[in-house]
Amino acid sequence: MATKVLIVDDHEIMREGMIALLHKYSEFEVVGQASDGRHALEMASRLKPDVVIMDVGMPNLNGI
Repeated sequence: MATKVLIVDDHEIMREGMIALLHKYSEFEVVGQASDGRHALEMASRLKPDVVIMDVGMPNLNGI
């Protein structure tokens, strides 16, 4: 069973890069992506990821 990952960063190019990197490994499944902290909370609640990779400096609720 793959580890479910949620990617959260306010910069689209960073999210795309991380997703491209993780897609190379079958043990990871990117289940979603968000561009701010509030959207990340909603998605994490709904998607139940095993891991969240999150930027600490974002608008609308930071990653800390």
